[in-house]
Amino acid sequence: QVQLVESGGGLVRAGESLRLSCAATGSIDSINFRAWYRQSPGKQRELVAAFTSGGSTNYADSVKGRFTISRDSAKSTMYLQMDSLKPDDTAVYYCSADVKTYYRGTNTYWGQGTQVTVSS
Repeated sequence: QVQLVESGGGLVRAGESLRLSCAATGSIDSINFRAWYRQSPGKQRELVAAFTSGGSTNYADSVKGRFTISRDSAKSTMYLQMDSLKPDDTAVYYCSADVKTYYRGTNTYWGQGTQVTVSS
């Protein structure tokens, strides 16, 4: 069974950093990590950072210059480096990826979410 397992969230102070990880587990033929999203209470889920089809990256205006998305194919892991964190970054962060398996073909999977809380 394919799972995306997120880790690295926590409680930090404004200005500090965190690195989120999204590790894929299970019998995977291939994986295409897509993006990180976040959702705050009472708000819709929003895109934070993503890989384009050409392999470049896109960021929400609110995180440009502070967050960096990356991936390590050998480790089947995607990362989100978050620097200069602000209280407005407080949210549950989710990763997503397109995963191909032998029996189910290609489907989009989501992680369970990891809480990031930034205090002022």
